[in-house]
This record gives sequence, structure tokens and C-alpha cells, in this order.
Amino acid sequence: MNRFTPLLFALFTGIVIYRFSVWRMRRTLTKNSTKLDDPALEIWTRKMARSMNRPHIPVFIYEIDPVNGLAAPDGRIFITRGFYRKFKEGEVTGEEMASVIAHELGHVALGHARRRSIDFSGQNAMRTALAMVFNRIIPVIGPWIAGMVMNLLLARLSRDDEYEADAWAAALLHKSGIGVAHQKSLFSKLEALTKSNAGAMPAWFLSHPKTGQRIAALEKLEARWARVDQA
Repeated sequence: MNRFTPLLFALFTGIVIYRFSVWRMRRTLTKNSTKLDDPALEIWTRKMARSMNRPHIPVFIYEIDPVNGLAAPDGRIFITRGFYRKFKEGEVTGEEMASVIAHELGHVALGHARRRSIDFSGQNAMRTALAMVFNRIIPVIGPWIAGMVMNLLLARLSRDDEYEADAWAAALLHKSGIGVAHQKSLFSKLEALTKSNAGAMPAWFLSHPKTGQRIAALEKLEARWARVDQA
């Protein structure tokens, strides 16, 4: 038997699982979501749309409770029902919700949404392929090593993507006249929510950089823009 056969089989299996995962996620999102129709939020999405020279920014509500936002690989933007509920109850302002939408738009514009489909849709495929390879090289503990490698890789990619999406969103919010302050205040609110719920972290924070680091990065951007404005 060709010594590359196990590797080729592992890669083929990974591709099949990946494609199925993407199809299943697209189907799940479509089945369990509705288009957001809220005039109060459209005030802010229209501001951002004008800054992007777009007629509108379609946003969908994904019918799950965890507080989260999502940029799908096909470019659609989703806000979970749990996040939208925070807005309707007055815990999150319209400008802060706009910052979430801007952040997810950043993931789409920067190509993260498609690339990260390997993360939130296809990581099982990559994990399976790696596990098969590592198990052949290092029996028994191979799959465990593969899982650890995947977790480290995905966490690093996720943190880098979040900083980039934060910066992209900040630029859009600044250009739209909404301001970066709302982006920072949302981070602080979600961190307070985490503490008040005995460590139950909102899903939007999973695999994300620490709040203080994200706010510090935004403040550096604001300082840079201020120097440019004064020049």
C-alpha cells in the first residue's frame, strides 16, 4: 500500500466533513433566523450603510438565547435573539448594537467570515484529519495531540481576527458619526454581565482577547486619528 494513502484518506475525509458542516450551518442559520425589522436600529445601520456607499445593511436575528453576533461565510450578519433582547430591555443601546453589527461586517470585509468557516463549521473536519494522521504516527495519544494543536491554532487565529475586526468596526463607526465610545462601552457591559452571572461568559467573548486589551487597542486608534485631525 502506498505510504501516502492514509494521509490522502484523512484529507479526503476532512474535506467531506468540512463541506457537510458548512452546508449544515447554512441550513441551520436560514431555518432558525428572521430578518431584523426594527426602525430604532435601522437609524444606525442606515448611517453605516451610507458610509459604505451601500443602500442598506441586512441583519438577521438568529433564534438562540446566548448573547452573540455572527458573520456567516456567505456574508450574512446575524444577531442572536438573546443579544436583541438586551437591546429591547434597555441594557444595550442602539449605538452599541451598531458596534456589534460593524464588528461582524468587519469579519466579512476582511475575509474572516469565509476563512473562519474552518473554525466554527469545519474545525471538526480538520480535527478528524489531524487525529488520523497523528494516530498513525503516535498511537493512542495522537488524537489528543491533534486536538491540542487545533485548539491552540484556532484560538490564535480568533484573537488576531478580533483585533482586526475591532479596528475595522471602529473606523466605520468613526466615519459614520456614531463613535468608538459605544464600542468600548459595550465591551465593559458584557464584561460586567459575565461577572454578574457567576462567570457565565457571553458567547461573543469566547476565544476573544481580554476586554482591557481590546479597549486599549481602540484608544490607540482614537489617539492616532486625533493626531491626524490636528495636523
